[in-house]
Amino acid sequence: MSQPFSRFLHPFDVARHPSLEPEVKRAILASWASDRSAVKDHPALRKPPGAQRPVPIDDVLAAMRALDEGSPEGSALQ
Repeated sequence: MSQPFSRFLHPFDVARHPSLEPEVKRAILASWASDRSAVKDHPALRKPPGAQRPVPIDDVLAAMRALDEGSPEGSALQ
């Protein structure tokens, strides 16, 4: 991958990336959803290594669902 995942500002930036394979997108989003990326004392937020700011876990999960479900939003992402 030519672009480190830490350069993405939001989960949907990952999901919308035109040159990433769906499996790579899912792997990046899964790493963001991991408890290892949880913000201490704020379990609803995730801050992956290198990220500039935390993002809500709900946004990460929504981006994952969009990829996995093939929803209208998800199909437009791939």
